[in-house]
Amino acid sequence: MPKPAVMNTHETLQKSTNNWWKGGVIYQIYPRSYQDSNGDGIGDLAGITQRLPYIASLGVDAIWISPFFQSPMKDYGYDVSDYRAIDPMFGDMDDFDILLASAHKLGLRIMVDLVLSHTSNQHPWFIESRADRSNPKNNWYVWADAKADGTPPNNWLAIFGGSAWHWDAAREQYFLHNFLTSQPDLNVHNPEVQGALLDVARFWLDKGVDGFRLDTINFYMHDLKLRDNPPLAIEQRNASIAPSVNPYNWQDHLYSKNQPENLLFLERLRSLTDEYEGRACLGEVGDAQRGLQIMGDYTKGDKRMHMCYAFEFLEAQPATAQWVKTIFDKIDAQAPNSWPCWAFSNHDVMRVASRWKASQAASKAYATLLHTMRGSVCIYQGEELGLTEAEVLFEELQDPYGIEFWPQFKGRDGCRTPMVWEQNAHNAGFGSGIPWLPVSTSHLALSVDSQEQDDHSLLNHFRKCIAMRKALPALQTGRQIQMQQQGDILTFVREDKDTTLVCIFNLSDTPQSITMPSGHWQTLALDLGSHYAKVNTGDTLGPWQYSIAKKI
Repeated sequence: MPKPAVMNTHETLQKSTNNWWKGGVIYQIYPRSYQDSNGDGIGDLAGITQRLPYIASLGVDAIWISPFFQSPMKDYGYDVSDYRAIDPMFGDMDDFDILLASAHKLGLRIMVDLVLSHTSNQHPWFIESRADRSNPKNNWYVWADAKADGTPPNNWLAIFGGSAWHWDAAREQYFLHNFLTSQPDLNVHNPEVQGALLDVARFWLDKGVDGFRLDTINFYMHDLKLRDNPPLAIEQRNASIAPSVNPYNWQDHLYSKNQPENLLFLERLRSLTDEYEGRACLGEVGDAQRGLQIMGDYTKGDKRMHMCYAFEFLEAQPATAQWVKTIFDKIDAQAPNSWPCWAFSNHDVMRVASRWKASQAASKAYATLLHTMRGSVCIYQGEELGLTEAEVLFEELQDPYGIEFWPQFKGRDGCRTPMVWEQNAHNAGFGSGIPWLPVSTSHLALSVDSQEQDDHSLLNHFRKCIAMRKALPALQTGRQIQMQQQGDILTFVREDKDTTLVCIFNLSDTPQSITMPSGHWQTLALDLGSHYAKVNTGDTLGPWQYSIAKKI
């Protein structure tokens, strides 16, 4: 049966505003693992459409869908071979149009994940570029001659291991790849490449998408002089971007990314996006040494990115009171006018429930914290259920990253296993076929249907947190000031022209006494579970308790 024609329904979105992203809540979907509609074991666009009512019930503003473009899937969609085509495993363009229109009717916006720093080596651009040194696209990728001894042009390393340079016999040159060898880096210094990438963005904006999550935004440009990266002292090696066993952490990536020329291209991308009403750009910044500074540069003013996706809470370090204050102190010093988008989980890191060894009480406190901090919010599928990192056997691994560094680093498959919809259904309701990654039996008790009817479940707590954020504009766009840390107690004030709120958290397993900021405060009557407390100065917050009070 032919699929119905679907018109662009962007204009049907209710409560349309150009600033919906500011303080908004975004739900990330990894499409391979969300819902399989056709029984092939792989989630797809029609499956996402099937689950839109559930997503709308969360109260989120938008959905970020990880790449679904045509790809050989060496890095599961982050190696694009055609930016304008849907990979057949996910469906076709009709399926996307139906998804987009259906989401808009439910008041949900759709952000697509554009990977503009590199392509697949099967992209026609690269096939032409590598043919010889004189073709029209010969300078569309980063090519460089070998040193006199045949070794790579410099010491740059790839995130997925080894040198960032790969020898190509056809051109007798090296090409740059910051990730897999099958993901050659585009030469975004080239005006023709910039034009082609902007055309890609315009294609999707014309289709009616509401914005972009921009992958590895600080990798777009490299140092044209190809200077060596300097080493990092042992005490500076931060494993937040790559696993600790990867020598990528041994360098200060001063020249292989983060180039100042990138700002001009970002301004061109923002200018294009601003031609379309109510669209937003979310840039992913991956840098362990200067990520917050880059975020400040990339979101400065109103000509660059709307917001940047930060890594500070994706580390192994739990969100203790001290750590949260340390991060915001750095923001105040390095990027005071930036707009972050905070995430505690995503498709690249161990799930937060396992990474921070969080009990359900702790998970509720963290969820509440996430929705009260200044910035926008991103929730990764299954985080609202409290899913833990799944155990995936070596012979079941799909992730090339995990296969390369096993067993010291087991890769990213443990956070990518299928969603669990129904505890007692075949494959937990994910689909009828054999899933591309096994459904984790440890997840079954956390399934959507097992949590829906429990008012005290983590799922319903997320719904309440999102509703609270929407009901209190000061939590969405207000200033954040007076952040204080006393032991395990974190206190900060959110305020706008109408309201001043104090948010108080005990981020520990032990009772802690509190001190309120000066003034008169009244605890808000919020339905945030048994760990929500009414407080005054001198009171004690129990383990993982929290409170929000209004200045009167």
